[in-house]
Amino acid sequence: MTTDQLGDQQSVSFTVAKDDLSSALAWVARSLPSKASQPILRGVLIEATDEGLQLSGFDREVSTKVRVSADVAEPGRILVAGRLASNIIGALPDKPVRIDFDGTKVLVNCGSSHFELPAMTIDDYPVLPEFPPVAGTLDPYLFSEVISQVAVAAGRDDTLPMLTGIRMEIDGEHLVLAATDRFRLAVRTVDWAPARADISAELLIPARTLADTARSLDSTGEPVEIALDTDPSSGGSRLLGIATNDRRSTTRLIDADFPKFRPLLPKQNTSLASVEIAPLLDAIRRVSLVTEGNSQIRMAFEDGGLTISGGGSDIGVAEEQLPCAFVGEPLVIAFNPGYLKDGLGAIHTDRVVFGFTQPSRPAILLPEPEDLPQPGPDGAFPTPETPFIYLLMPVRLPG
Repeated sequence: MTTDQLGDQQSVSFTVAKDDLSSALAWVARSLPSKASQPILRGVLIEATDEGLQLSGFDREVSTKVRVSADVAEPGRILVAGRLASNIIGALPDKPVRIDFDGTKVLVNCGSSHFELPAMTIDDYPVLPEFPPVAGTLDPYLFSEVISQVAVAAGRDDTLPMLTGIRMEIDGEHLVLAATDRFRLAVRTVDWAPARADISAELLIPARTLADTARSLDSTGEPVEIALDTDPSSGGSRLLGIATNDRRSTTRLIDADFPKFRPLLPKQNTSLASVEIAPLLDAIRRVSLVTEGNSQIRMAFEDGGLTISGGGSDIGVAEEQLPCAFVGEPLVIAFNPGYLKDGLGAIHTDRVVFGFTQPSRPAILLPEPEDLPQPGPDGAFPTPETPFIYLLMPVRLPG
């Protein structure tokens, strides 16, 4: 039965497992706008066919589509308020859910629970974009890790759209992802399985959408399909698709120029420090108790140790000392504690390596390599080659 035929049905009836419907509704509803210029865009479209259910959402920027097994007695289509439906189904007992549509009302029955919801007008619901051709695949756990590492540095100011995205560079088997909000920069390189060896593209993807998609992936272990819709007139891609198992989503790309970030990454450092991450995070949290808001914490690095301090005479002061493997010129540098914790949380090794040039210049945070590099003839330490790098601007020290 086609979609056009579905639109002619005046009644719909199906029974579905509560957990399956709840999971699908929650996934679609989370991408719907809480405030929309058109109320119809807050709806979830449910299409019932002999093959089961398909749930869809679309706000003209992001589309989502998921399939669910169901016992369909009467095929057809209904449109319901997405977040309300998700909340209701999520609160139902763990029993089969029967949903009936009589042309005006949606009736939800589950055990002794009964709900009657108004159906939204389906005629003006926008057509979802076609899923683009698949450009390649990536392991789902690696996909989630990569996106979470980079998205943390993306900007949240919608007046600067170029900073709210994640830049993805595709060059054959290699992906480079980067994000920055001007105060920090995160860059991750990863290999994937491209659909063709000579594929090449540069994309700017909304970071919030990509991060939400990565967090909500099915844990089936199936590869994540990354799809691109290329606009020949612009020479670039305008739509990104992500699919895994029975879930598919698309997002419109950001039409803006991402800052040139590679010149910002230092090739050498005057000093390097290696610190265990878990105790460092604990120390930062404690010292931050006497800082105002996101005020600075100071870090003094020297041979054999690190001293973390913060606060002032009006609030109180705190200081902690940690063991630290350090080489190079001692220095005192200050950071925003929130940005520092974000960077440390994105590094998935037991220890972090800091690279410094001078206290007023950005520092780098890296996963610890097997061996720290030796100084060159000029006494500088080359930046270790790692798949992830987090560049962090320091806070100006008083005086």
